[in-house]
Amino acid sequence: MSKRIYLSRRQVVRGLLATTAFGVTAKLGGCASTQETQANTAGGGDNPLVIGFIYVGPKDDYGYNQAHAEGAAGIAKLLGVRIVEEANVPETTAVEETMRNMIEEDGATILFPTSFGYYDPHILKIAQEYPEVQFFHCGGLYQDGVHPQNVGSYFGYIDEAQYVAGVVAGQTSKTGKLGFIAAKPIPQVLRNINSFTLGARSVKPEITTQVIFTGDWALPVKEAEAANSMADQGIDVITCHVDSPKVVMETAEKRGIFCSGYHANQAALAPKGYLTGAEWDWTQVYTNYVEMIRAGQTLMNGGIPHLVRGGLKDGFLKLSPYGTAVSADARQTADAAKAKFMDGSMIVYRGELKDNTGKVVIPAGKDFQQQDQELEKMNWLVTGVVGNVSS
Repeated sequence: MSKRIYLSRRQVVRGLLATTAFGVTAKLGGCASTQETQANTAGGGDNPLVIGFIYVGPKDDYGYNQAHAEGAAGIAKLLGVRIVEEANVPETTAVEETMRNMIEEDGATILFPTSFGYYDPHILKIAQEYPEVQFFHCGGLYQDGVHPQNVGSYFGYIDEAQYVAGVVAGQTSKTGKLGFIAAKPIPQVLRNINSFTLGARSVKPEITTQVIFTGDWALPVKEAEAANSMADQGIDVITCHVDSPKVVMETAEKRGIFCSGYHANQAALAPKGYLTGAEWDWTQVYTNYVEMIRAGQTLMNGGIPHLVRGGLKDGFLKLSPYGTAVSADARQTADAAKAKFMDGSMIVYRGELKDNTGKVVIPAGKDFQQQDQELEKMNWLVTGVVGNVSS
């Protein structure tokens, strides 16, 4: 209810502005010279760089939204930067209204609408309405010549951290049964499931990962049901790819099984069973964007790449500290795998590789590097995963 009231209030304000002298002045201000626009966009002089962040859930969800909010808080400390934020914005036309409000009311020239479903059609639509504003989306696959020039995409190879977490899970599991609770079978999620499984099978080749798709990013009841079901089946390590891993971690702890986190550090939620986790470090990524913009680089002039990606060695992500349940052998093996990612020698997706139906998805002699865009189109699950992409 509070969300509907809030959006309604902002819509009323926009309507009033559009019919007053101030509204006319604000609109005319949009016709400033290119030089003035560039100065404002870069946060030069007395004009702060106004950056908008939009989250699909709460900022304290112990997960996806919290990780981005922590990144926003990190750059809010930078001189000449002002942050505006809105949480709990659904992946509907509501996000379009929020983007317009941030641009027209708050003066934002840079927007980070962070949720996967914001990209198409919402960001692509609003970007055409505001060609001088830069839109950076987490996870979208920008298509050159198809999508607006003022749209960019950033993401991290967090499956690297999931691979290492899988090594820890494989070393720790006594039953040889792992569980993965996931929201939707989209490429980023499938890549995490596959990398986690491949990491585990690198130390125990016969290990399996049961996957359950809940159907949406935040469904706490279904997430708890999935975790309990897995515990009932003898699965003794679970992880997830949902917006807030809180329920999954807490349920695992209550059931006396191990868990591995995602997005942020959830160790406090499962002090006995938390093994490690794949965490984002968005502060570094957002700081890099601010530095490029201040240097006069934009998406439109080609100074900022439309696709920005990075992994462990680039500081986009990190591993949660190992929990007390992680053995010395598991730590050593996991550290060795992490070192290979750091020096660039690790290849996760190397042929011959089959999916869980027996079909060859990567032929013998073919390797996919982390930056290969074919991996961002993934629509299969590797051997060892119990489940299917149509679940």
